[in-house]
Amino acid sequence: MTAAIPVSAVVCTRNEAANIGPCLEALAPFDQVFVVDSHSTDGTADVARAAGATVVPFRWNGRYPKKKEWCLKSLPLRHDWVLYVDADEVVPPALAAEIAALMARGPRHAGYFVDARYVFLGRPLRFGARNRKLALLDRRRAGFPRCDDLGAPGAWEVEGHYQPVVAGPVGRLRRPMLHWDRKPLAAYFDRHNRYADWEAALRAGGGLAAVAATDTPRRRRLKAVFDALPCKGLAVFLHGYVLRLGILDGSAGFHFALARAFYYWQVGLRRRLAAAEAQAGVQKRRMPAHHLGTGLDGGDRDQGRAGQAEDLAPDAGLLGPAEGRFPV
Repeated sequence: MTAAIPVSAVVCTRNEAANIGPCLEALAPFDQVFVVDSHSTDGTADVARAAGATVVPFRWNGRYPKKKEWCLKSLPLRHDWVLYVDADEVVPPALAAEIAALMARGPRHAGYFVDARYVFLGRPLRFGARNRKLALLDRRRAGFPRCDDLGAPGAWEVEGHYQPVVAGPVGRLRRPMLHWDRKPLAAYFDRHNRYADWEAALRAGGGLAAVAATDTPRRRRLKAVFDALPCKGLAVFLHGYVLRLGILDGSAGFHFALARAFYYWQVGLRRRLAAAEAQAGVQKRRMPAHHLGTGLDGGDRDQGRAGQAEDLAPDAGLLGPAEGRFPV
């Protein structure tokens, strides 16, 4: 009998019944598997329990730590090494074997990047752009940056598109995982609409500075070049479809490159809209009161101004910290 891999796998979920079964089946070789579920209504937790995972309910109250950081600090992890897997990701046997061998000989780094090979329109993509994330971590030396995104449009309970930070050198595993979302295509676009709102708000407000500070100098330079490009959507399409040979993946490769380009077009458009709205607000505040066309006179006008001031005041209410319960 093969010994279980001495790693704690963590899957964060919310309404992932379509994906969680194959995800957990692939995690069977790992010694400990948590599904941290945000009160799903589609039976995700039941599927996870049936697969043998430990299900931990989680409710986020709008403050740091967000979900993944909370898992590092609060779950009863048996192992120092943690593997973060999204519900729409699958760890193939080759990757599981590589992690097992790494643990057997002793890791030399504080964390390891893992590539993700996309499955799009039912077809595994061999070429095109790929995702790479710091998924395997020594929890004693790991954490997550805080990029001041709690009030950003599209912000949600899980850390956004940024990497954890580790105190120590970082390596990279050779074998990829599969990124295979089995939900309807509409869910893909809904999710990326939210991502685009979040990223546009952070780029406009400088919230990505904390994230950029964790990048290597080379990655910061590449991001600066990309941020200066006037046609990011077109650049992303050409990078994935031409430079990264996505054209060799046929129709699926074309549509995947186009979907990625559309996402970056959305981010740029939202940034421009936000800037235009901010400029319009500045011009309105500078306009004399008799040009506002409120129709208010005397005391009514003062009350109108007070009402406007109240409308502009930020919500001062404070929410409690993240909550989680362990199964009895």
